[in-house]
Amino acid sequence: MRTRYALEALTQLAQRPPGPVLIADLAERGHMPRKFLEAILRDLKRHGLLTSQRGPGGGYTLNLAAGEITLASIVHALNGTLLPVPCANGAEQACKACRNGGACSIRLVLEDLQRATAKVLEGTTLADLARRTLEAQPPLALRHAI
Repeated sequence: MRTRYALEALTQLAQRPPGPVLIADLAERGHMPRKFLEAILRDLKRHGLLTSQRGPGGGYTLNLAAGEITLASIVHALNGTLLPVPCANGAEQACKACRNGGACSIRLVLEDLQRATAKVLEGTTLADLARRTLEAQPPLALRHAI
């Protein structure tokens, strides 16, 4: 959920005009728990993806252009790795349960999955995600009719 909420909040920031946005606004619009979102945004700020401003007119803004932020950088900022399996993330050590080491079929499949996931996430920017989100929404007139 951390990654999902981060992507939702960052997509909102990418779709809005430049300027600070309050956590409360992001949380309400994205139907996310505010306290949980606060912790997520602090992590993203610590990794250089966001900046924040306190006081009146304050809030969070993207630290880079949306086209410069890859989804991989967001996932890495929150999780450290793409897959939670050490042997599939290039770790030298095999899983404790692994008996086959280099010939482990599970590890080989997970490495394929990791490479495919990395390719998609590294090749997709926050601007791409924001554009796709807007394209997936029904036209404004239709949204008001629903």
